[in-house]
Amino acid sequence: MPPVSVVRSRVESLLLISDEPVQPEDLARVLNAEHPDTPETTTSASDVTADDVREVLREIAMEFDARGSGFELREQEDGWRLYTRRANAPVVEAKVLDGSQQRLSRAALETLAVIAYRQPVTRAQVSAVRGVNCDGVIRTLTVRGLIAEEAEETGAGGAHLYSTTPLFLEQLGLSSLDELPDLAPLLPEVDAIEE
Repeated sequence: MPPVSVVRSRVESLLLISDEPVQPEDLARVLNAEHPDTPETTTSASDVTADDVREVLREIAMEFDARGSGFELREQEDGWRLYTRRANAPVVEAKVLDGSQQRLSRAALETLAVIAYRQPVTRAQVSAVRGVNCDGVIRTLTVRGLIAEEAEETGAGGAHLYSTTPLFLEQLGLSSLDELPDLAPLLPEVDAIEE
């Protein structure tokens, strides 16, 4: 098999380290940046356009598909990203669910639900809904990347506001919070809780 081009090699490396979808324009910008530690013999990747990168991405995607590789490169609205092959979902799910990955506690799931439905929300608001102190659980959810501190609430208290992250949506297989089920029939009293 012939060696791949310098541009393709670098695009593959950038895809592997990207934790979110990337646009061809962003990859081209990184590829064209000066890299002083790069050996002279491999600097032939300068002046790469977004179209050049797009062509390389399509080439990689087609090659992965033709080989039936365990991963695939998909283009979506927000960019290109590596995924495990859809056909392998049953074994990937079995690995993820085999107990090697620590599951969220009931308290964590309840806290996550409150934040998902009421975001942005303060710790005090979450604690009011749950009826218990949630500081430890919020720290755990933050460390796991499922929620993030968004900003500080304006006013005297200046409490931190929390919202769910893109990882939360990804883990649930949702594209937006609008896809969360409606809670109104289940918890009609939620709207009556004081802010």
